Amino acid sequence: MSSCSLTSPSSVSSPLLSRRRLPDWLKVQLPTSSAFTATRTLLDDLHLHTVCESAKCPNHWECWSKGTATFMIAGDRCTRACGFCAVSTAKPLALENDEPLRVAEATLRLGLKHVVITAVARDDLPDGGADHFGKTIEAVRRLNPGTVIEVLTPDFLDRDSSIDSVLAARPEIFNHNLETVRRLTPSVRHRATYDRSLSVLAKVKQRLGNQVHTKSGLMLGLGETRDEVIESMRDLRSSACDMLTLGQYLQPTRNHLPVIEFIPPAVFADYAEVGKEMGFVHVASGPLVRSSYHAADFSPLPAARNLL
Repeated sequence: MSSCSLTSPSSVSSPLLSRRRLPDWLKVQLPTSSAFTATRTLLDDLHLHTVCESAKCPNHWECWSKGTATFMIAGDRCTRACGFCAVSTAKPLALENDEPLRVAEATLRLGLKHVVITAVARDDLPDGGADHFGKTIEAVRRLNPGTVIEVLTPDFLDRDSSIDSVLAARPEIFNHNLETVRRLTPSVRHRATYDRSLSVLAKVKQRLGNQVHTKSGLMLGLGETRDEVIESMRDLRSSACDMLTLGQYLQPTRNHLPVIEFIPPAVFADYAEVGKEMGFVHVASGPLVRSSYHAADFSPLPAARNLL
């Protein structure tokens, strides 16, 4: 998941991981590409944050080398302190009014046909940052007509007005991560609740139906059982969630939750088959899968256009 942690497996700095050998399936080669530097330079030039860096995603070397990134709006300071997340918890700064245009400009300059926009939780704002999401979607669409826009949002405390504010801008994909199974939610997700997340996803579908695809993700390796994972998948389908991502949790620092288990690729493949049988239209399941990793592998545009 884009909100999932961690340091690149090929350059381990986590105290826990430095004492614990990573399985071969989590080791990646750092790419050598001029595109990586170009992406880094563009993001610096436009003063943009990415979840790739802030959440220490293990795939950011690959993604930036391919000229893509997941934009993180509304600052890089989160009002929550989730046990898994590497994003800084601190008093947020004021929203930057020109940020939507800068995200749109970056999308244009990178030539993105599928853009993912996420944000920190902004519980300090009356709408949780929903209006800022809407303005960013609108700015990206004005400058990049035809680009698929995917948002990965916080729960907005399940406020109807905030959800409606984002949906008014008509993103093609609305992603909100469940993150973990019901039993582990209190220890993994600070101030979030399992049922609130399901409610957010259900409300999105109730409002726009098949005009939007809903998406969610789970981190594995935190101590959940197979039965619990299957139960969460069923709960997501009951909330009319269309798309699912499953990936391995990795610990960013010794102050974050430890990895309980490294899940083998075969288990992820099994979950993918179960998800397809449940009716998810797209399932990405693997150790290095994150919410926005290879997001463009699924394009909802043809179906969405037929419904508009």
